[in-house]
Amino acid sequence: MLSCHKLRDLTLAAPSAAGRPAYLAAASSLVVVGSRLYVIADDELHLGVFPTQGDAEGTLIRLLDGELPDGEKKRKRRKPDFEAQVRLPEFAKYPHGALLALGSGSRDNRSTGILLALNAKGFIAGAPRVLDLSRLFAPIDKAFDDLNIEGAVVFGQYLVLLQRGNKGNAGNALVSLDLHAFLRAIERDDRPDALLFTVTPVELGSIEGVPWGLTDASVLSDGRIAFTAVAENTDNSFDDGPCIAAAVGILSRTAQVERFELLSPTLKAEGLHATLTGDHLHILLVTDDDDPTRPAGLWEGEMGGGA
Repeated sequence: MLSCHKLRDLTLAAPSAAGRPAYLAAASSLVVVGSRLYVIADDELHLGVFPTQGDAEGTLIRLLDGELPDGEKKRKRRKPDFEAQVRLPEFAKYPHGALLALGSGSRDNRSTGILLALNAKGFIAGAPRVLDLSRLFAPIDKAFDDLNIEGAVVFGQYLVLLQRGNKGNAGNALVSLDLHAFLRAIERDDRPDALLFTVTPVELGSIEGVPWGLTDASVLSDGRIAFTAVAENTDNSFDDGPCIAAAVGILSRTAQVERFELLSPTLKAEGLHATLTGDHLHILLVTDDDDPTRPAGLWEGEMGGGA
């Protein structure tokens, strides 16, 4: 069992729109760059920016124009569903790299990407660039019964997308695209064409009859991949369900599960940043409780014993 403690709620200096709460409620991915925590929320059109230390209120960076409806069901249908976020290395006009936010691809309106340039200090520099990833996602969608991209990492020469499984026919998998081919594609076009990819299934099993689903990942300094997974009792990528359990694990370089630890307390962990020091894995998690009245939290934990 991996014990976690809460560092803070993801409160904001100002809400994303009139009538919205001054916090992120549905945190879905976490990237740490220098002194900043970048948090994507799947029910917002903004990126949350928080300090790595302390509990100062976060700020928002708008990613897409427009507004989402206030009603929970209407908002769910209309949202771009940003579930994944990854730091890209330097390329083309991005000498200090960039952040890339990705929609889940689970519906036609959820295939948008947002590219944000970084400066030398790791701060966002310049306006967001909107990418239409529908052509890129189309063949990947055909490879799964229910596409649901929940995380992304740069793993060596690959951009790896995490496909999340559910109680339907969808399984967990790593979808690997050639990183440099992807970077060339988005350098040329805001609507990149499909690229060759490979699919590596990830077997996580189930708990109390509910299958585990991948929710995020973080590449470790030794070349392995730490990941979060939750057992959410739902049959598809659209409907929410109760979270039965949550876990943090480690995949080997060949995508075999080497460690798998249940989280205590049970957190619907959807964002992960992990660092390895010796045989100790330090983790930061952000959560999505599927409850707009509750702020997402930033949590901390440590896995030892030969992590």
